[in-house]
Amino acid sequence: MRRANEQESLQEKSLTDLDPLAAQFVSISTALSEILLQLLRLRTSRPNVGRGMTLRVAAVSAAWLVLGAVAASQNSSVADLVRQGENALQAQDFNRAALAFEQARQIAPQRKDVNRGLLLSYLQTRRLTEAEAIGKAAVDRWPKDAELIHWLGLVYFKGHKNDLALSELRRAVTLAPSQYDIHFDLALVFLSDDLYPDAAKELETATRLDPKAALPHVLLGRAYQNTNRSVQAVEQFRTALRLEPSLALVHYHLGFAYESLGRNEEAIAEYEKEIQRSPSNATVLYQLGHCQISAGLLKSAVEYLQKATQLEPGNSDAFYDLGKALLLKGDAEGAVPALRRAAELKPSNPTPHYQLSRALEKLGKSEEANRELETFTALNKAQPVTGGMAAGPTQ
Repeated sequence: MRRANEQESLQEKSLTDLDPLAAQFVSISTALSEILLQLLRLRTSRPNVGRGMTLRVAAVSAAWLVLGAVAASQNSSVADLVRQGENALQAQDFNRAALAFEQARQIAPQRKDVNRGLLLSYLQTRRLTEAEAIGKAAVDRWPKDAELIHWLGLVYFKGHKNDLALSELRRAVTLAPSQYDIHFDLALVFLSDDLYPDAAKELETATRLDPKAALPHVLLGRAYQNTNRSVQAVEQFRTALRLEPSLALVHYHLGFAYESLGRNEEAIAEYEKEIQRSPSNATVLYQLGHCQISAGLLKSAVEYLQKATQLEPGNSDAFYDLGKALLLKGDAEGAVPALRRAAELKPSNPTPHYQLSRALEKLGKSEEANRELETFTALNKAQPVTGGMAAGPTQ
């Protein structure tokens, strides 16, 4: 989401959002002034004609001008508050922005720029209940405003009301099909619901609308990866790195795509690049160790997996892979506690029990080994039949 662009758009639009009440005062005051002028001319040429009418029109004109002055003063005050709100948005002081737009809305609730600014301020401060109320009222009043509908969709998304978010964001896309931000945010909702084909469609559009933005390529690569399109995923991750080499976790995602293609050497190289940037990222450490087991690099696999379990002691997969690597390395005694921990963390997973049976057998503990093998068999029969992508952490 590009909040800076939204704030600039808000500022530009506010310059053209004139207060209709003030404009009406100007129009009526002009008409009354013209009538009064005509009556004064008539009185000059014919002194005895129209005296009462002239006085009445003069009184109405005076009263109207007073009201007009009040309206003009209020309009000036609203303009000042809108400027304060816009400046606060630019400075990312969203609480101050909300206060300015709240005051402006009390004076001029009918102004679109005021409602737009208040909605964005509430959205940024996560005052979602208030943002939803303002957003719904604004969209009811201006049903063709794609930006208001877009922001209302984001309010619903942040409030975990994804069905409503999808409805509003689809409306916004229909009204503004060439606006990058809407396609991008709609894709985020699809990704959060694991609707990867739909997300890919929106992200493909986003990359066409803004080919220099790196993040849509990363997310598009993830959508491809989760629909077994690993070759296309690799292309997207590479593109993202060309556009923004320092973007976080892109080397990790590229490594995962390589690994799913069986290109372990390239995968390890990418994971190692990511580790240089994020040495304490347990997920990357785990995935690097996992891949190194497949490549036969058991010593370094154990090192990285031990770090992963220390950083994330609730990761059953990391403990399982650590036990497996130790067992393959010939350290059955070291493998047992890691495999037991993996089984404790994920009781329904049969796989640790199988490896644990092997480790106990190597240690000459046949009775315990048989019990673990029986547990493995029972759990394995209870597992649902699944298919799809190769094993790996949810991306």
